[in-house]
Amino acid sequence: MRIAIASDHAGFDLKQDIARWLADEGHVVTDCGPQSDARVDYPDFGYKLALAVAGGASEFGIAVCGSGIGISIAVNRHPAMRCALVSEPLSAMLAREHNDANAIALGARLTGIDMAKACIAAFMVGRFEGGRHEGRVDKLSAPPFVTKTQS
Repeated sequence: MRIAIASDHAGFDLKQDIARWLADEGHVVTDCGPQSDARVDYPDFGYKLALAVAGGASEFGIAVCGSGIGISIAVNRHPAMRCALVSEPLSAMLAREHNDANAIALGARLTGIDMAKACIAAFMVGRFEGGRHEGRVDKLSAPPFVTKTQS
């Protein structure tokens, strides 16, 4: 798979560990930054990840910051993105199956590498179920309060 990954300074070490693991598993990993643990702003890197996934360069994304909250909000600013903050494998799998999530966010201060791997593995095997979920997911990319001139 082609996977984009990004973090802020707080998520840098976990991002690096995940990227190495994914590469060892045979995946193509696009590192959207940062390249060090120097203090940065998570929106900058969440936006880069969103562009990589929404633009088709990557099949899905993994976003990491201290809590996972801020960077997930940044990724979700792109209308084509559905980034779910997950902390265990079931929520990661349900994010794919019910919400057609194309990215997950992890909190480096809350999630260790083993749990992160378990979440990613569950996310990667999940498949969108469609059906009763399809109409709801469609609404996520076209909220009624956004006009065509704003998008």
